[in-house]
Amino acid sequence: MGVVTKRSSMTFFSDPASHYSHRVRIVLAEKGVTVDIVDVDPENPPEELADLNPYNALPTLVDRDLVLYEPNIMMEYLDERFPHPPLLPVYPVARANSRLMIHRIQKDWCALVDQILEQPTGKAADAARKELRESLLATAPLFGEMPYFLSEEFTIVDCCIAPILWRLPALGIELSDKQAKPVLKYMDRIFARDSFKASLSDLEEDIRN
Repeated sequence: MGVVTKRSSMTFFSDPASHYSHRVRIVLAEKGVTVDIVDVDPENPPEELADLNPYNALPTLVDRDLVLYEPNIMMEYLDERFPHPPLLPVYPVARANSRLMIHRIQKDWCALVDQILEQPTGKAADAARKELRESLLATAPLFGEMPYFLSEEFTIVDCCIAPILWRLPALGIELSDKQAKPVLKYMDRIFARDSFKASLSDLEEDIRN
């Protein structure tokens, strides 16, 4: 008898450089999900991806017959499918607040990150860097209130924030002021987690090596 390798029923098509793919990889690592992670060059996606996803976009999560292609929906699905450890609060008000926080991160921070990455040079990128840096500093006290972002436990909100903070060197943003101390301490806590280390692609590891 040959050795039978157990193939995962779940496949994650991931852009190894994207903070949107990264947030889902953190959830997968937190949950300890057995998953085949397929690194995809967004400029040259496999034909299989177009068959699965009408937008031919990344990330894409395939779980048996289910195909998901929006990272926040993936994160919530994984949290419901693999309940431990829970990444969304139990109570409706707290859940709504978490979802609202993710929406705000998207509008206030992710939009700026995407702008910088899309066109790293020029006045628009410089303005986006300045705005993102100032916004992080303005929010700094919130990072110091609890061990995780406005929470005693690691949550889905941290999964959205961590990929942005990890990328700050690549975005040309430095946080060294006294004002940034709570953010820097938060980063140390998050980046030390085994699940966070396991979530990093080779490309992402190189950002801080």
